Amino acid sequence: MSEFPTAPDVLGPEVEVLPLPDVADRLGVPFTRVHQMLRDGLLLALRRNGVAVVPAEFLTDDTIVKGLPGTVTVLQDGGFSHEEIMRWMFTEDDSLPGTPVTALRENRGREVRRRAQAMAF
Repeated sequence: MSEFPTAPDVLGPEVEVLPLPDVADRLGVPFTRVHQMLRDGLLLALRRNGVAVVPAEFLTDDTIVKGLPGTVTVLQDGGFSHEEIMRWMFTEDDSLPGTPVTALRENRGREVRRRAQAMAF
């Protein structure tokens, strides 16, 4: 099985993260499916203390936050690295207001994608 991409830990220690087995449990999928989601850009992971983890805010109770995969795709297609995307998702934006990941969680994906498209192209 090929390796999945991860970003370095660019988030503050206050950002809650979940190890990949916990992500699989929460989503109700096999561990290997989480690896595939990371390879496909449906989720992003970072390495914290050498362990691959996913920010808890990328998940609701049992699904990936609506709009996250599309936003990640827009930014990747625009040339952004996983590190840059991760950093952007958790950076305050006064025009939203809040962070892009918070806006996605609040079902304001259209606003987030507009900003992502403007940055990417």
